[in-house]
Amino acid sequence: MSLKQKINDWIETKFLIVIRKEEDFSVITSFNITKVRVGLLFVLVFMTCFVISLFLSKTLLARWFDPVYIETENMVKIHTLSESIDSLIMEVEAKDQYVKNIQNVISGEFENNTPDAPDTASKQVVNRGEIDLYKSSDATKEIIGEFESLPLEESSFGRISSGSFTDNYFFPPVKGVVSSGFASGQNHFGVDVVAAENEPVKAIADGTVIFSSWTLETGHVVAVQHSNELISIYKHNSVILKAIGDPVRGGEIISIIGNTGEQTTGQHLHLELWYRGNPLDPQEFITFD
Repeated sequence: MSLKQKINDWIETKFLIVIRKEEDFSVITSFNITKVRVGLLFVLVFMTCFVISLFLSKTLLARWFDPVYIETENMVKIHTLSESIDSLIMEVEAKDQYVKNIQNVISGEFENNTPDAPDTASKQVVNRGEIDLYKSSDATKEIIGEFESLPLEESSFGRISSGSFTDNYFFPPVKGVVSSGFASGQNHFGVDVVAAENEPVKAIADGTVIFSSWTLETGHVVAVQHSNELISIYKHNSVILKAIGDPVRGGEIISIIGNTGEQTTGQHLHLELWYRGNPLDPQEFITFD
């Protein structure tokens, strides 16, 4: 018998598979099968299992078997965290700039926050010796002249103080005698209150401390940001009990009265109220005696 004939006989050999009952051995069903059919059935089962496994590895089981899935998931988390960090950094920088501006206003210093000029202008050579840093521009002089030409009763101070805080109650920071009142025309934007030695100074209302430091002219200074864009400033303290960012309640002790700074003339508290950049007369809202 030739090799070809043997191969054909091996391929074409049929097997009868009979399924019987165990009780009486009666035939339930039977069918013929060849080795070729067995091979095809095995390949079909293998391909089916492979496709199902591949589908599960990309869907339900991807977390355990697909390294690309884990890497993609981590990249999404990193991108989300990066966006959150960027937004937090921008918010912190904005708050820091706001606090810095408030500190500059309190200390009498001002910064030019105007955006940088184009590159063509920045390349110009400037002789710094010819620049007068203390010279006001023509526009600034015009604005100052218009403001100073208004009578005091027509300025915005009176209008702001008359009705903006009528529903608010302010705690007196100290009990004492007002030795020097509010005089915006003389650059005295607050009141001086003389009180007992080591008298505690209290916050006039709820708020957050935005400035707590030492200045050469006014000594230990504390400033509190209140609601409705109101800021209260307490100067010439001997001791400061609050730091920047601390929340305070109305009537809570924030410092101790003192006699610090070059502008002081004795132990007292200098209190200022500022509303939207305008000074208010504290005696219109607070009783000190």
